[in-house]
Amino acid sequence: MTTHDALEDPRNADIRIWVNGQLKHRDAAVVSVYDSGFMLGDGVWEGLRLYNGRWAFRDEHLARLFEAAKAIDLDIGMTPAEVAEALDQTAQANGMTGDAHARLMVTRGPKSRPFQHPALSRQGPTVVIIAEHSVPVAGAPKRLATVPHLRGLPMTQDPKLNSHSKLNCILAAIAADKAGADEALMLDLHGFVSTTNSCNFFIVRRGEVWTSTGDYCMNGITRQKVIDLCRAEGIPVFERNFSLVDAYGADEAFMTGTFGAQTPVAEIDGRRIGSGELGPVTTRLRDLYAALVKKDTA
Repeated sequence: MTTHDALEDPRNADIRIWVNGQLKHRDAAVVSVYDSGFMLGDGVWEGLRLYNGRWAFRDEHLARLFEAAKAIDLDIGMTPAEVAEALDQTAQANGMTGDAHARLMVTRGPKSRPFQHPALSRQGPTVVIIAEHSVPVAGAPKRLATVPHLRGLPMTQDPKLNSHSKLNCILAAIAADKAGADEALMLDLHGFVSTTNSCNFFIVRRGEVWTSTGDYCMNGITRQKVIDLCRAEGIPVFERNFSLVDAYGADEAFMTGTFGAQTPVAEIDGRRIGSGELGPVTTRLRDLYAALVKKDTA
């Protein structure tokens, strides 16, 4: 089971999707085959989760979206307040107040000809919001497999970008699946542990929480919240280089992401991590994070 498995919900067959200012039934929510996102993966996106009628940490997600759009020279054509209103409209149209997840996508728009140069995208952007009723499956802790696919350098494709071009991570996920694991553990160019194919990664050693330096992984909102919570609660936390040897010998390991919050890891490359179950530090951080979300969405 992957970190994004959700309970089946029949209501999702009838959801309304926000497409360039219009709410359309999912069967009618389409974009052009000439769209630069479909054709070339030219776009950026965000994932947000709805609690108590509010999108958790919304402003931070939108700030990251607009920063990514600026980095690839993409004009979203909307203000952050207008994007926030579109998110709320989508939730309201679907009768959602909680247990919902949104994927907010922005591409450079349709191209005049099916070629690479961004100047050929003359009708953009395309903005789409898919919100689904979504409850994570409460499965067993996950199994990770280290894969040969690396997190790259900023001058090739910056790993901090939530870009539509996810082929490297998809190949990593395929490799993990072939190895019988739930998720791929990816290293950086120096051989240090970086991230998984879809989540940020943490280990716990002798009461200390470790995560990567952040140089080669997504600048995760949930990742940063966990780091901030550790500092606020006096839990030693370090952003540092560490190896697979360190990870294999960890007392606990977990992944972070908007969808699953904190997902425990049972094993890495066939090595059991700690007891193989949800550990006490991960449990405490789960509780602290849940309280933080409740405060943010009160």
